[in-house]
Amino acid sequence: MEMTKVLISPSQYLSMHIISGNIVENERSIQVSCRSSNKWAVQEDFLRATSTYNQDGFDSTKFGLLMKDVKYALRTQINNNNNNLVLVDTLQRMGIEHHFQQEIQSILQEEYEQNTCFLKYQNHHDISLCFRLLRQEGYHVSADVFNKLKNNDDGTFGLNLNQDVNGLIGLYEASQLGVEGEYILDEIAKFSGDHLNACLANSDGARIIKETLKYPYHKSLSRWKAKSFINNFKGINGWGKSTLKELANMDYSITKEIHQHELIQVSRWWSSLGLAEDLKLLRDQPLKWYTWPMTMLTDPKMSQERIELAKCISFVYVVDDIFDVYGTVDELTLFAQAVNRWELCVMMDLPEYMRSTYKALYDTINSIGYNIYKIYGQNPTENLRNMWANLCNAFLKEAKWFASGELPTTDEYLKNGLVSSGVHVVLVHMLYLLGFGLNNQNSIYLEDSSAMASSVATILRLWDDLGSAKDENQEGNDGSYIECYMKGQKSASIELAREYVVKLIEDEWKQLNKKHFNLMNGSLGSYSKASLNLARMVPLMYNYDDKQSLHVLQEYINSMLYDV
Repeated sequence: MEMTKVLISPSQYLSMHIISGNIVENERSIQVSCRSSNKWAVQEDFLRATSTYNQDGFDSTKFGLLMKDVKYALRTQINNNNNNLVLVDTLQRMGIEHHFQQEIQSILQEEYEQNTCFLKYQNHHDISLCFRLLRQEGYHVSADVFNKLKNNDDGTFGLNLNQDVNGLIGLYEASQLGVEGEYILDEIAKFSGDHLNACLANSDGARIIKETLKYPYHKSLSRWKAKSFINNFKGINGWGKSTLKELANMDYSITKEIHQHELIQVSRWWSSLGLAEDLKLLRDQPLKWYTWPMTMLTDPKMSQERIELAKCISFVYVVDDIFDVYGTVDELTLFAQAVNRWELCVMMDLPEYMRSTYKALYDTINSIGYNIYKIYGQNPTENLRNMWANLCNAFLKEAKWFASGELPTTDEYLKNGLVSSGVHVVLVHMLYLLGFGLNNQNSIYLEDSSAMASSVATILRLWDDLGSAKDENQEGNDGSYIECYMKGQKSASIELAREYVVKLIEDEWKQLNKKHFNLMNGSLGSYSKASLNLARMVPLMYNYDDKQSLHVLQEYINSMLYDV
């Protein structure tokens, strides 16, 4: 019997995922305005030209059959034991693992309970893959498993360096999940990294080696590299090439359209505030702001959460600009006091140019809190406003430091900089948007999540300070950890200071890993994964080139939103 082909329009499909409404079928398109003076603006002009399903519709029957085939493969053993782990890795690298969470967890749980995965897998790549997949999902797996691979005579971990490039890649990827004190993983990282670099000139897999060294999976955005992985996928022992590629491409295109519609809503919300017109020196960057939640919350169903989080992130940038490029210390003191009081009437005590920003912040955060209340029955606005008060207090402290011309010590700077990074504000909003911290376990959730946020904030602050370019050529007093370090270390060169900061970032990743594993063992797994994605996003946001351009970020946005 021939099956009926069911076609639905993108707007119908999107309505399954987008809670917020406000989407109409004749929605015009969006595009990065690369030629305008503001390349982070959003223009609604030709989305339909880049839309995959606007004309032909979405074949839900085909999509369902492909999903069924993959689920069947996950529930069986394709050819041998390790193929299911390879399939799990493939789904994650293609960015479609959210469709198969139950099946993936069953596979990993079985591997962990058997506790024989490192015995039945005989080669370095398979052992490393099993270790990495279990660790990243929070399973306690000892790094001691790698001790038995090490050849104490020559330190080669038993590898034939000319033949086992996959083994080296596997070891390098696994080493990225280390925590403080796991020296065997430090050895593996150096060993595999050195030998992979040596293989670049003579290996047929030079492209893969370069990608691994520059963007190891655990510290990179999987969806950024998903399209390349999909295009180069050859199947798993003869299975899945067409099935997985077709499913991944369909999902990729639909997810792209979901993000495009969300970006339209964020852009229209931002335009409706009118702040960019009132304050010409503010960063007018809705595309850049939306990219953060698009990256952090990867489940297509989380549209409303991404949109609300984008609003929060927008104001982190806006308030930062008020403190950095607009206000005097006296004016900024008034603004910080107003945010601490969180009363609309205090707006009249502010300089006129600050009033619209204060009111927009007040209204937006109260609205986010009320929307959370409508879903979960608890209103977190009081905690949200306290986070904004802390942020403004940290901004004010920086403003006073740099107005006085006195640089703080590195410890003083970093302690305050973790708050002024805005990470705590963003992640507390996200915590509530995900439904956590709204019951009698509120203090426990906030304490556990705060530790994770501190590590992410450290990575963001230090990465930001590594950059020498000012964001969009703004002029202001930002200060940096490097300046404070060189003040305290009179003989230190800029190169030495930068090397020191890079080492601090590497060490903080180990702390972040430990906190991630802890949260994955509790009930905050989705929060932890999203926080990890924020840390992974940081290098893209702050990696300026010689032209003060964020070329890599632009490339990422193009791949996620415009398929170019």
